[in-house]
Amino acid sequence: MSQGFTPRMRISFGPALPVGTAGEREYYDLLLTRFVPPGDVLAALTGSCADDLAPVACGFVGMQDKSLAAALEIAVYDVKVEGGIPHEEMTRSLSRFVAAGTFSVDHKGKHKVYDLTEALPKEPEVTSDDGHPLVRLWVRMGERGSIRPEALVRAALDTDVRLTVTRTDLLVDDGDWRRPL
Repeated sequence: MSQGFTPRMRISFGPALPVGTAGEREYYDLLLTRFVPPGDVLAALTGSCADDLAPVACGFVGMQDKSLAAALEIAVYDVKVEGGIPHEEMTRSLSRFVAAGTFSVDHKGKHKVYDLTEALPKEPEVTSDDGHPLVRLWVRMGERGSIRPEALVRAALDTDVRLTVTRTDLLVDDGDWRRPL
């Protein structure tokens, strides 16, 4: 290493999780000052991270490629709804809400109106998890922000219910939805 040179490393994380939301398959960029084979980077990062936060895959991204913040456009959320709401009622409520076409919300002093055909690129799906409705939402992310899944589900039900929210995936939309690695 030459004198006066201090190696630097820059890490940039993918989109922030909303407060109270768990995350799976999260991503981050790591800028190195020289090429290191992805397997070596993965081994070094895995060895220096807590087990629950250790990376499971690593890939080379060219300097001309988009950053994570620019490339990731779709977030997938699972919202578990507790409180005795029947699966059929959840399905009907969501269908009616999405069919209305827009969703208005006040958050952090700002009023936002979302076009649901743009903000939700796929119809929500309702399944069951331990007898509770589980809503899967595909939410478009972008410069103008994105819908908070718990706010949408609560608004669709028009009631305050206990929810458990997990972001299960982050996807690139380049014609086909895919994971970045």
